Amino acid sequence: MSNNNNNSSSIKSKKECYFCGNFIQDIDYKDTRTLEKFINFYRKILPRKRTGTCSGHQRKLSTAIKRSRIMALLSFTHK
Repeated sequence: MSNNNNNSSSIKSKKECYFCGNFIQDIDYKDTRTLEKFINFYRKILPRKRTGTCSGHQRKLSTAIKRSRIMALLSFTHK
């Protein structure tokens, strides 16, 4: 038996930042439709590795999600 070390199936292309790709500078906490793309079923903020956002937009995104939760536009937990 040959030991196949071909890792081409495990290499994935890097995702482009959603906000950089759409030329969005400011992330609005009132835009709940966009913010819901970056939280999971349990209302946790998804990490950069999963969403593909850049570090600057990830920081702005987490702040916007937290503000939206405080203003009761997004829920803290799932229903």
